[in-house]
Amino acid sequence: MSPAPGRHRAVTPPRVVLDTNLVLSALVFRGGAAGALRAAWQQGACLPLISTATAQELIRVLAYPKFRLSPAEQHELLGDYLPFARTVPIPLPPPKVPHCRDPFDLPFLHLAIAGKAGMLVSGDRDLLALAGRFPVPILSLVDFLAPLRQPTIGV
Repeated sequence: MSPAPGRHRAVTPPRVVLDTNLVLSALVFRGGAAGALRAAWQQGACLPLISTATAQELIRVLAYPKFRLSPAEQHELLGDYLPFARTVPIPLPPPKVPHCRDPFDLPFLHLAIAGKAGMLVSGDRDLLALAGRFPVPILSLVDFLAPLRQPTIGV
């Protein structure tokens, strides 16, 4: 059944896995491409996926002394991200993924498969090196944001 005239079907935002560094930049620094990424998840242009492992890594990184964030500030930043994200359980054993040089990147690869992500967005060279050899597209932030910045014609 098609929608009534003048009504549009709800567009399902793409399910995306965002690496910790991108999320951290979007939360802490907020400007430029990182700010556009933050706006994308807040406006529903994408649905970030998280797992226990990726959420724990984000929590750990927010506590790094170099960011000088108080526990209250860390909590506030998590509140700007976690409510917009969908938690995905990772099965045991986790999904098979191609060999990755950095074992700390494996949770993002597992999440992309288990969460049926439309893409994995990263600035990490080890993850970007897997593009084309991984069943989920792996994009840089610039490539991910490009279609979101296109002006809508005829609206």
